[in-house]
Amino acid sequence: MNTRKKIVVLSGAGISAESGIPTFRASDGLWENHRIEDVATFDAWQRNPTLVQDFYNQRRKQALSVQPNAGHLALVKLQEKYDVTVITQNVDNLHEKAGSSKVIHLHGELFKSRSTADESLIYEIEGWELKLGDLCEKGAQLRPHIVWFGEAVPMMDIALDITYDADIFIVVGTSLNVYPAAGLVYATRNGIPIYVVDPNIPDMHKKANVTFITEPATIGLTQLADQLLAEVNT
Repeated sequence: MNTRKKIVVLSGAGISAESGIPTFRASDGLWENHRIEDVATFDAWQRNPTLVQDFYNQRRKQALSVQPNAGHLALVKLQEKYDVTVITQNVDNLHEKAGSSKVIHLHGELFKSRSTADESLIYEIEGWELKLGDLCEKGAQLRPHIVWFGEAVPMMDIALDITYDADIFIVVGTSLNVYPAAGLVYATRNGIPIYVVDPNIPDMHKKANVTFITEPATIGLTQLADQLLAEVNT
């Protein structure tokens, strides 16, 4: 019988930024000099698939050049004593590269493609390039396996169930402004401890039992992991 306490982590762009992946939206509202509407919507894909493919190819190439940071590794360390599930808004694979064994990607996965004819057909991408003309087994074009703006978030129901079972909930590197992901913090059971690791304190709408650690993920998660592991060992 597994008696380990369940930790659920909601991670956002801030933790990836510390590994060198730019955050989703810069202060000027652009993403790598592109408007979101031009690279991260289904309309954009229909309008200019070449631009969209190139954009995500460059994101993949960039993601291959970076490594997990101390924040990612701190979450892996927690697996020694806790049942840890990471629910991430990030599309990179840094949590997996670090060694996290349970990762749910709310917004899709950069290193996977899926069929434009059958969304259940999902494929691993070898390397960084997905090309126009790369087809699924049904002969349809492959698109990035990304949840674009305006699309449903298929993993949300699973994430909600896992969040409700959490004994400890950790938020790291997210402003809690992007829904439905931000709503997960309000799906926790009453009274469980919630830790928010971020230099900027998000608006929690008076959620109870919240501890704010106003540090970047590399520092704050390392401190928190040491604390939580010490609690198990005492």
